[in-house]
Amino acid sequence: MTPTPRLVDIGLNLAHDSFDRDRDHVIATARTAGVAHMVITGSTLESTVAAIELVRTDPSTFRCTAGVHPHHASELRVEHLPRLRELLAAPEVGAAGECGLDYFRNFSSHEDQERAFRWQLELAVEVGKPVFLHQRDGHDAFVAILRDYLHTLAGGVAHCFTGEAHELTAYLDLGLSIGITGWICDERRGQHLRELVRQVPLDRLMAETDAPYLLPRDLNPRPSHRRNEPKYLPHVVKTIAACRGEPYETVAAATTRNALKFFGFGVSEAPQSTLSYTH
Repeated sequence: MTPTPRLVDIGLNLAHDSFDRDRDHVIATARTAGVAHMVITGSTLESTVAAIELVRTDPSTFRCTAGVHPHHASELRVEHLPRLRELLAAPEVGAAGECGLDYFRNFSSHEDQERAFRWQLELAVEVGKPVFLHQRDGHDAFVAILRDYLHTLAGGVAHCFTGEAHELTAYLDLGLSIGITGWICDERRGQHLRELVRQVPLDRLMAETDAPYLLPRDLNPRPSHRRNEPKYLPHVVKTIAACRGEPYETVAAATTRNALKFFGFGVSEAPQSTLSYTH
């Protein structure tokens, strides 16, 4: 019998305060569920520092991203860039981001978002790491900016893809990988994604929970709380496999293989950086 592949959750907000009381338990139950590796999302300078510190507790299990989410783009100043570059260059960090554009919430102005996005793409090129990308309602500007850096970037993944067919086509044409969350399990909002996921080449498909957000709506039994956890990643991957008409083992093995390569899990343990990660 072929062993069930271990999974990689490529987007997990493990530094979120909702995990403060039981973080070790959340990690343990994820491992029991078959999630062998987790990538912790950095969305501000402070959360990136926290993510790096978590990676250092078990670098054989974790990697993280280093970046500033578009919601916080107005907080990023030019004088912060040397610090962000230092964090991004750390061996615990597998990708730059979460960076991109969010014209849906508009917590930062479009000008601030676009400037912060370009800064982070430039830093990603400098340190030779791929990018962990966010886009909502800003597709045209997002693609236009990204095209300026594509020829020198080490790669990119469209995190939590929930877009339409033309957006998926554009991202695939740009060479991006695609991250799928429990949004695909949502009978209200995710129906179109069930069709589109079939178009993603298997070698560019990854899976994520975006915990504590986006708890799959079709869990049975439903948990009594609304907090998503990495232990639900197998449910997401099973849904992806069913939508694609492929065996779970095939999709699980492919998403794991893709993520291990993309985020630099090439060795059993990442060397710890000698930098001091103080707030």
